[in-house]
Amino acid sequence: MEAKNLWHNIKVQLHEITNINDYIDTHDAAERIKSNIWFRGPNVWILAFSIVIASVGLNVNSTAVIIGAMCISPLMGPIIGIGLSLGTNDVDLLRKGMKNLLVMVAISLLVSFFYFLISPLNIVNPTELEARTNPTIYDVLIALFGGLAGILESCRKERGTVLAGVAIATALMPPLCTAGYCLSNGDWHNFFGAFYLFLINGVFIIIATYIMVKFLHFPSIEYVNAAKAKKIRSMMMSLIIAFLIPSVWTAFIMVRNNNFERNLKAFIESNKTFSGGYIYDYTTSNSNGCCAEIYVAAGSMSEKDTEALLESAEKFGLSRDQIIIKEQSFGANISEESEKLVRGIYERADTEISRKEERIKELEKQLDDIRASEIPYVQLTKEIRFRYPEITEVCISKGAAVTADSLVVSDRIQVIAASEKALPDKDIAEMTEWLKVRMNDSTVTVLNVME
Repeated sequence: MEAKNLWHNIKVQLHEITNINDYIDTHDAAERIKSNIWFRGPNVWILAFSIVIASVGLNVNSTAVIIGAMCISPLMGPIIGIGLSLGTNDVDLLRKGMKNLLVMVAISLLVSFFYFLISPLNIVNPTELEARTNPTIYDVLIALFGGLAGILESCRKERGTVLAGVAIATALMPPLCTAGYCLSNGDWHNFFGAFYLFLINGVFIIIATYIMVKFLHFPSIEYVNAAKAKKIRSMMMSLIIAFLIPSVWTAFIMVRNNNFERNLKAFIESNKTFSGGYIYDYTTSNSNGCCAEIYVAAGSMSEKDTEALLESAEKFGLSRDQIIIKEQSFGANISEESEKLVRGIYERADTEISRKEERIKELEKQLDDIRASEIPYVQLTKEIRFRYPEITEVCISKGAAVTADSLVVSDRIQVIAASEKALPDKDIAEMTEWLKVRMNDSTVTVLNVME
């Protein structure tokens, strides 16, 4: 009976925590979403300005500027509106949303295209651009759950800043700017990758909105016949599958490449030096599956050495087909002593790097110990003055104390408290014991001097 009551109480508590019916207003939300679909007047200029800001951010590789552009952009309005129209069977709203979204996308591509066409800056390290040309299933998850959060925020009676966060997380603006950049450079491969990322974000925000609209029971427009409703649902499922399959494949490729890079690095570190030579560099290629070219400096690398390297690679999860060994021979005329000398240089370089890394760790630990043992002079003086207002000045020092007869050296903390009149012995003894506890040091001594 007690267990049954406990389970009932847990269900009641969970219902109270997760219940959203008292916090939403679907009628007001639908009106606001519909009003945000329109692409007229200020929205046109705001979109153009946000596109320029995002393009500049990508151009200078600035994450902060890109985030600011995503917060400004009005692109989210028609996308959520399309999801609402699908969820409420509002065909007129769907047409308006699609029309406005297409116009927005066209303007975004044109503005970014012309910006990058005339921009004098050349992108040397375009990490922000490259991050938006290879969408994966993880982008699908971000768009889906971001869309769920966005529509739920739109339905709240008291709205907060969630929509700005959704705009940043789902990143509608940067992929369009990246697509414009690729257009200006004639890079069609990355153009389709960036535009596909935008489509993934947009489509799954629409799907998330559709799901939440149905879940929250927005008032719907009933179709005259069931065949039309079935056709709409079939189109939705086909759209989901069409966008999901490529993203799952790219996610698989990304995970595979990541695992290959990790295993390869471990293999290189484990086999930096071997009996037949020294691995001094390597390159990887992911165009036709994962493979690596291993550059080896060797005098006379035998088949046994090659076989040993390939067997070691297999232990690290790398197949023989993935490893291509490129031997840089020392030459036929080089002496055995010279060969050992070259190999020794490589080995000493690695040893020296490891030694310096260990030394850095030791110095960092010593620095942490010094910081931990520092005396909080100002704070202690404030506390002493608070306890003993008659003290006018405090001098705290830490150093070595040497006995005159046996010359024994010991560490000691000396506190000199200055006052106009001599402090009672009781106060000095009390202060000494308190400071020993306060400073966690039994060597503290207190001297009272009169000004």
